[in-house]
Amino acid sequence: MDQPPFDQDDFDDVRPQETGFDLAPALIGWGIAALAFASFIIINNTSPLVISASLPAKIFAVIVGAALGTGAALVGDALRRAVMPSAVYTQGGFFSLLWIKVFWKVGPQVIGC
Repeated sequence: MDQPPFDQDDFDDVRPQETGFDLAPALIGWGIAALAFASFIIINNTSPLVISASLPAKIFAVIVGAALGTGAALVGDALRRAVMPSAVYTQGGFFSLLWIKVFWKVGPQVIGC
């Protein structure tokens, strides 16, 4: 009996399947950005209410701000994926096109964050 020159296991795909939206890198990246932004806002806020707040209250504000900022950035990313145009037309030249491309890359996420 002739056996085929290949083994059936040679064709098994052991690579993970692409899902189209990998949450872990986006969650980590936007989480770090939201934490940095929340920390910056709390540190540089000079209103009497924030200045007189206790350290635990400020830490709580940073944690809540980072969590909400991360969630809003992920929602912005989902909206970006849903409504991003497949083609753009401009009369403004190169820099107008560059601005449009940069906006559709990170704009909704930054607005959410």
